[in-house]
Amino acid sequence: MTEEVLINLGREAVLLMIEVAGPLLLCGLIAGLAVSILQAVTQVQEATLSFIPKIIGVSLAFIVFLPWMIQKLVSFTTFLFGDFHAFIQ
Repeated sequence: MTEEVLINLGREAVLLMIEVAGPLLLCGLIAGLAVSILQAVTQVQEATLSFIPKIIGVSLAFIVFLPWMIQKLVSFTTFLFGDFHAFIQ
């Protein structure tokens, strides 16, 4: 395995990780921003108030995006195992 192949494989893995985690992180960001705006408007400064909407939002996003995430990860794993002889050389 050459350095170029190894760097390309690592780059693809990092991009896949960002692509798969992106929707969950975005949902957590949106829920946190919404709660922060609500806290600023109502002046309720309870620190634990922001955790429940984030947990619910990320859980719902996980349920919605799970089939897509599994498909992406399985296709990458299939690519790795299907081309395994190229990585051993």
